[in-house]
Amino acid sequence: MTRKLYDLAGADPELRFSPYCWRVKLALAHKSLPFETIPWRFTEKDEIAFSGQTKVPVLVDGDETVTDSYAIAEYLETAYPNEPSLFNDNATRALTRFVKQWTEDTLHPAIGRVILPSLFARLHPKDQPYFRMTREAAFGMTIEEIAEKREAFLPAFMAALVPLRRTLQAQPFLAGAGPLFADHIVFGALKWARKGSDVPLWDLDDPIERWMEAVLDTYGIAG
Repeated sequence: MTRKLYDLAGADPELRFSPYCWRVKLALAHKSLPFETIPWRFTEKDEIAFSGQTKVPVLVDGDETVTDSYAIAEYLETAYPNEPSLFNDNATRALTRFVKQWTEDTLHPAIGRVILPSLFARLHPKDQPYFRMTREAAFGMTIEEIAEKREAFLPAFMAALVPLRRTLQAQPFLAGAGPLFADHIVFGALKWARKGSDVPLWDLDDPIERWMEAVLDTYGIAG
């Protein structure tokens, strides 16, 4: 059986930048479950119509099709109970929900305002009109206006990283001694930031950089 993950791609099919898809790739690696990725673009909605919705990630696992990154994590935890847990216990699962909300409500908007223009340039031309329409509606300004205000948006992004950096100065992973799904969630956001930015957003000796490398090393994934 071959697991298939529909994974958001840019103009270059090797550019995989979705924070939600990265969560799932790390979760599958954590469970030691082999899979293949299928590059997918925003306007290729017919290719995932079988899933009943229009966004990735979409995981096809045998006869099962699962969507939404958190739902996929819950599915993997239930379907593969003998593999390493993504949550460990109910207390950690509850804290992971908080990490998810913080990431999506605070970190994602701060990242988006910094990288959207450069990410737009990396998209396949057929995806750019859709991306422009949806992101300009979400942020209330044009991509060009976001680009002009990038320097003004940087302080909010840097401030959003402070609690993350301080935590990683005190412990190797967000979940403690090793990465769990909470780490995968935040990693996905920062991988999106790195893939979408024209310039480095933190130093190579930053605790955040060391943590990202440690996550990849844990699962034997190339950066």
